[in-house]
Amino acid sequence: PHRCGECGRAFGLRSALARHQRAHGEERPFACGECGQAFALRSNLALHRRTHAGERPYRCGECGKAFGMSSTLVRHQRIHTGEKPYGCAECGRAFVRSAHLEQHRRTH
Repeated sequence: PHRCGECGRAFGLRSALARHQRAHGEERPFACGECGQAFALRSNLALHRRTHAGERPYRCGECGKAFGMSSTLVRHQRIHTGEKPYGCAECGRAFVRSAHLEQHRRTH
């Protein structure tokens, strides 16, 4: 797999990693006409627009809660499974979100 040096996320294709890495950059040319929030990727803007439309097509089979993005559903489902896929290489502590791991790493 091809791993992002910034956040540790892994991708099967090098092109997918390259697309993902744009999200870490400063340039955000795709702005929402409704609220002004800007995105590095056009696809992320399209997903964001669902929040304004109230679309929530992804539903949790465990509790019924609905989400606008499949990735948010996957993250939510970790509440039910107890999965913590982001582990600290230094101390072994694990986290549900990669952002929480990054925040934790700063404590070492």
